[in-house]
Amino acid sequence: MIATALAVAFVVYSCKGKLGTTDAKSLEEVPMQTVDGMFVVHSENGKVQMRMEASLMERYQNDSVSYELFPKGFSVFAYTDEGLLETQIVSDVAKHLKFDDGRETWEAFGNVVVKNLIKQEVMETDTLYWDQKNEKIYTHCYVKMYSPSGFMQGYGMESDQRARNSVIFRPFNSYGVVVKDSTEVLIDSINFIGPLRKK
Repeated sequence: MIATALAVAFVVYSCKGKLGTTDAKSLEEVPMQTVDGMFVVHSENGKVQMRMEASLMERYQNDSVSYELFPKGFSVFAYTDEGLLETQIVSDVAKHLKFDDGRETWEAFGNVVVKNLIKQEVMETDTLYWDQKNEKIYTHCYVKMYSPSGFMQGYGMESDQRARNSVIFRPFNSYGVVVKDSTEVLIDSINFIGPLRKK
């Protein structure tokens, strides 16, 4: 019995100096929920409107706002009413905020790429915001856009949420591409000297 008490006392004494204390953590800094391999599909009347994929989602809660953080990035895909993939948005990090007054915003950060596959347009920027209520995307940062009709760059952009009608603000050093049929033959009948072909 004495040997057992001595063994317990020895263990307690030997561990006493090795136990440390951890830093205090606020519950607001710890995610309430984590989801690995997130896959969300939004549909209306049996038709897929949008889907989202993310390798990790963390949900946080505090007094005035709750938000979902996607620290490893996410991908969003939007479809037309006919079921065609129209828009794709990817980023390194994303955040979905929900406020007490009912507002919701999405923010994407780091290597944000917005593609409208139907119009063959690609936009690149560092930060992008999605206003769900007004159905628009926008940024105040540097943005560049590639399209079949040319290249544009500027500071700030606004578009509908499917990137169908993008407007770039404060543009600079942009250029357009004019495509013309090289086989078309134009004859100036006023100044032409020589025989005209019969029609």
